[in-house]
Amino acid sequence: MNLSKSKYCQGVQCLKILWLDKNMPEIKQDTVKDSVLDTGSEVGELARNLFGRHINISFQIDLSKMIEETKKVIDENENVIITEASFSYQNHFCSVDILKKNGNSYEIYEVKSSTKVEDIYLEDISYQVYVLRKCGYSITKASIVYLNSDYERVGDLELDKLFKIEDVTKIAFSKQKEVEDKIESIEKIMKKKEEPDIPIGMYCVEPYDCPFFSYCTRNLPEKNVFQIRNMRNSSKFSFYEKGIFKYEDLLKEDINEKYKEQIEYELFDKKDKIEVEDIKTFLDGLTYPLYFLDFETYQQAIPMYDYIKPYMQIPFQYSLHYIEKEGGKLKHKEFLAKEGIDPRRLLAEQLVKDIPLGVCTLAYNMRFEKSVIKNLAGLYKDLEKPLMDIHDNMQDLMIPFKDRKYYNRKMQGSFSIKYVLPALFPNDPSLDYHNLEDVHNGSEAMATFANLVNLEEEERNHLRYRLLKYCELDTYAMVKIWQKLLEVSESEEK
Repeated sequence: MNLSKSKYCQGVQCLKILWLDKNMPEIKQDTVKDSVLDTGSEVGELARNLFGRHINISFQIDLSKMIEETKKVIDENENVIITEASFSYQNHFCSVDILKKNGNSYEIYEVKSSTKVEDIYLEDISYQVYVLRKCGYSITKASIVYLNSDYERVGDLELDKLFKIEDVTKIAFSKQKEVEDKIESIEKIMKKKEEPDIPIGMYCVEPYDCPFFSYCTRNLPEKNVFQIRNMRNSSKFSFYEKGIFKYEDLLKEDINEKYKEQIEYELFDKKDKIEVEDIKTFLDGLTYPLYFLDFETYQQAIPMYDYIKPYMQIPFQYSLHYIEKEGGKLKHKEFLAKEGIDPRRLLAEQLVKDIPLGVCTLAYNMRFEKSVIKNLAGLYKDLEKPLMDIHDNMQDLMIPFKDRKYYNRKMQGSFSIKYVLPALFPNDPSLDYHNLEDVHNGSEAMATFANLVNLEEEERNHLRYRLLKYCELDTYAMVKIWQKLLEVSESEEK
């Protein structure tokens, strides 16, 4: 087969991935979002400028043309920096993100959009070293280029500070025999006509989620250990390897009470668990006026604005439902930043206008909302007092569900609002995120807002409306959940 560095890394993870990808591609499930791929491309293109002037080898479907162009540039220059330099040895192909030629010696730089060096990156660059050495090139240095999570942009972007470079030459050289052996294993398994008999294991989820996991677990019962919420993957596979994967068998094991509770509710269809006194205690801690707040944020791998670090959460939108007094009318306010600008200042200013001092604000998983507010307060000192007042008066609507004071089988062991909401309101289409258009979850909201700047006005306005509808449903859902808690606590009194 034609082996690329990405396919080689898949083979390192699990040889069966490659065989299935070639022979049964129709069963593959997408596990990598387009936005992740776009981020990788964006970071890679910026990193090309890290060492100054360079020659880029443009991508072509015919890889041989890229290889020929690379050789031409190498032959014509004593010292040169080439990006996407392409090489092949016995159908083993790789493009080097950044290649430095210094006379007769070469340095390889592999660019990653991560903020740390992962083990799989070492496999990646070791494969590149192998291919280039087999092509006759003298490799003197191999390095991983990755993002510096501590870098905070102030003024012009400083590439030498944005990126970190880790020399992994010794490691890459030490792995050359491993690379050769792995290539041999890949070639053998790819010649097989029958599906390889490779059991599932931790490599199904590390370093990446396998796109064929559903296929490889198709013969397991519907209710199995891999459906247990919040159990460590290592524990799940440990049970599986012992032949313990059915819910009925797991109940006989010494496992966390919450895991047992999930299993029992799903196996035996038990009555809803409602610990009324604890729910009342939680509700008694809430006061009017009562505000329901939800932020939407996005991340920039490459900071576009001052005082932003790589992958920092940048709030661009919020929804705010509120009730001013007991029995009062439900009201709503919202904010959605204009695309293409730093949204934080305008959002912070509007937020402190919309939420009065001293009121009780509810969030679902308030740690996230609190972190956003605290970051804004640290950035805008003139708004610090009202922002921190919101922060300090916040309560978490997730608590009764996280603590299993209210639980039923449809929550499937989760306390996420995306599970709790349909479990409490199974037949309410107005609360079904699937009925929304274009934007159905936080990841889609993040990607949609980030891409607005690239769209024509009509499509941009359409998607802005959809963003507002999505975020509005988040806080309306919170209101409905709060009302359900009130309902169950009051019905017990009656």
